[in-house]
This record gives sequence, C-alpha cells and structure tokens, in this order.
Amino acid sequence: MSTDAQATPGRARQRARRGHGERLREEILAAATRLLFETGDEDAVSIRAIAAAVGVTTPSIYLHFADKTELIWAVCEEHFRKLDEELERAAAGSDDPLESLALRGRAYVRFGLSNAEGYRILFMSRGDLKPKEEFLGEDTTAAAFVNLVGAVERCMEAGAIRRDDPTPVAFGLWALVHGLTSLLISLPGFPWPMGPEELADLLLAHHFEGLRPRPADAPQAE
Repeated sequence: MSTDAQATPGRARQRARRGHGERLREEILAAATRLLFETGDEDAVSIRAIAAAVGVTTPSIYLHFADKTELIWAVCEEHFRKLDEELERAAAGSDDPLESLALRGRAYVRFGLSNAEGYRILFMSRGDLKPKEEFLGEDTTAAAFVNLVGAVERCMEAGAIRRDDPTPVAFGLWALVHGLTSLLISLPGFPWPMGPEELADLLLAHHFEGLRPRPADAPQAE
C-alpha cells in the first residue's frame, strides 16, 4: 500500500483538538474512513493525509497503528460490523423467513456497492494479506455469516427450503450475492439487464427454487 500520497487538495479542514488514547484512535479511524470513501481509492489515502485531517503529526498515527495496512483494515472491520447491522435491519422487514432471507441478500448487494472500496479491500484483495488472514481466517466466525446461517435454519424450520446442513447452504447464498456484488463493482460499465437490487432478487429467486423441498420419491415401477 502506498503511503506517500499527498492530502487531497480542496477545502481547508478544521483542525481537530489533539487527543490521547482511545479518543485519538477513534478520530484517526473516522478520518481514514472519510478519506477512503471520499476518494474511492485506497492508494490515495496516505498516513500524511490522515494526520492532516485529524490535526496531528504522522508519528501520532503510528502510536495507534503499526502501518497504513493495519489502519485500513481497522476501517474495514468497522464496515464489516456495519454490514451485519444493515443485513439484520433489512431482514427484519418481513416475518416470512424466505422473504426475509431475500431482503438480506438485496441489502448485501446494496451495501457493497455503497461502500465499494471498503468491500474491495475486505473481500476482493488477496486472502493471504495480513491482517486479512487473521480477520477472516479459519478461526474467525464473522457475525454476519453466523446470522446468515441462522436465517437459513429458520427457512428450513418453516419448510421454505429443504432440510440440510445449513452452513453449506449459507455459503452458497453468500457466494451468489458476493459474486454479483464483485462483478457490479468490477464492471460498472457492463450492460446489466436491470438494476443491481432487482438483479439480486431475480438470482436469489432462481437459487431458492433449487432449494425448495422435494416431494417424496414415488414408488419405483416394476
């Protein structure tokens, strides 16, 4: 990650009060988040620019974060938490388990497109990069995925989809919405047949058809 980019020219930023400890860390994270999503480009966000936005010297940043990579990932962790909140809020829009699951998928695509650079860093960069391998490694159980598994289980209990191991089913649904989101981010100029959320609805509906309970096998003819 490049750290030598200059602060983005433009309006003068109000100098924030110098802080210490947790307060300063929060100010640094807020500034890094704002710069990341204002520029839409991770490489354009330098330690120098973040320090200028907060109103501190660059050594003050390194008191809280070892380097830019660690700082950017702290921003991504916060957005992963917000993603889970958005999905749960969307899912609460329906008492029907299957419709609630569809609303969750639609919200996932919407959130990814609204936070494209953070999404790209979190889910579309190399998987062996630190601290990504620690954050999304095999010993990590992300709340958003745990909640997705729970939503799948509720659909199974309601008979909306056939009973099976809910974890692989949840992985399949995640793969679907992630694949769509990553394509929409990577290929914004592609002639998509409909809007992102409508496309998510269509693909999820097709996917749900394959998950519906199968009728009992008919007796074999002799």
